Amino acid sequence: MTTDLSHLPPLRDVISQHDLAARKSFGQHFLLDLNLTRRIVREAGDLEGVHVVEVGPGPGGLTRPLVESDAVTVTAIERDTRFAAALADVVEASGGRFRLVEADALEVDPVELVPAPRAIIANLPYNVGTPMLFNWLKRIGEYRFLALMFQKEVVDRIVARPRSSDYGRLAVMCQWLADCRTMMVLPARAFTPPPKIDSAVVRIAPRARLADDPAFRTMETLVAAAFNQRRKMLRSSLRGTLGEPEPLLESVGILPTARAEEVEVAGFVELAKAWERARAT
Repeated sequence: MTTDLSHLPPLRDVISQHDLAARKSFGQHFLLDLNLTRRIVREAGDLEGVHVVEVGPGPGGLTRPLVESDAVTVTAIERDTRFAAALADVVEASGGRFRLVEADALEVDPVELVPAPRAIIANLPYNVGTPMLFNWLKRIGEYRFLALMFQKEVVDRIVARPRSSDYGRLAVMCQWLADCRTMMVLPARAFTPPPKIDSAVVRIAPRARLADDPAFRTMETLVAAAFNQRRKMLRSSLRGTLGEPEPLLESVGILPTARAEEVEVAGFVELAKAWERARAT
C-alpha cells in the first residue's frame, strides 16, 4: 500500500510557514529536492513488507518518498519539537502508515520501536551520526539494511580498505558485521543550508554471523586499542589491552611489527577470537 502526497505544499513553503530555520546545534542540513530523496529511497532496496525507521526527518524531504514507497509503516524519530506541526499533514495523509516519535534517537532502540522486518533510512544529523551507527551495529542482524547519509568523509571511512588513510575502527567494525557500499554522493549545494563538505549515502546490509564470532565488545575494545595509536606497531599499541600481544598476534599470523592499518578485517576477527580463548583459560 502506497500513499500519494503530491497534494501537499512544497517543502520550501512548509519551512517558510513554520519558520523552520536549520539549527547548527542539531547538525541540521535539509535535503529538499524530492528527485534526489526519491532516488535514495528507490536505490536503498526493496521496501515491500518492511517497517522503516527514519531519524531526523526535519520538514520531510526524505519522509515523503518513504511514505510514498511500498513500506508497511514509516516511523520518524525527531528530537526537534518544531517539526511536529510541519509533519502533521504527512501524518494525516498517510492513513496511519506514518507516525512521528518525538525523542532523542540516541536514546531510542529502533528494534523496540517497530517490528521486523525493519530498515533504517535516514539523513543523519552530522554531529551524532557516528554514535548512532555504533549503537545500531550492536544489533545489526535485526535489520534488513541501513541506508544512511553522512558527511562524505565518514562514508569513505566506512567503506575504506586496508592500507589506506581512511581505514580504521569504523571500517573494521562495519565491514566485520555487514556488506557496505557507497550508494551515491550528494554535493553540498543540494542542501539547505549547504554544509561545508559533500555528503554521501552508504548502504549497510548485515552479514550472517558465524557461531564462533567474537563478542561485539571484544572486537570493539581490540580495534579501538589498535587504532588509537595507528602509527605504532601492534606489539606496542595493543600492550595495554592484551598484556603481551606478541604470542597472540603470531598465533593468528599477524606480524607483531605490523600496524593496525595493514591488518585485514578477518585478521582482527581471528585476533579477537584468540584473545577470548586466552581469557577463558
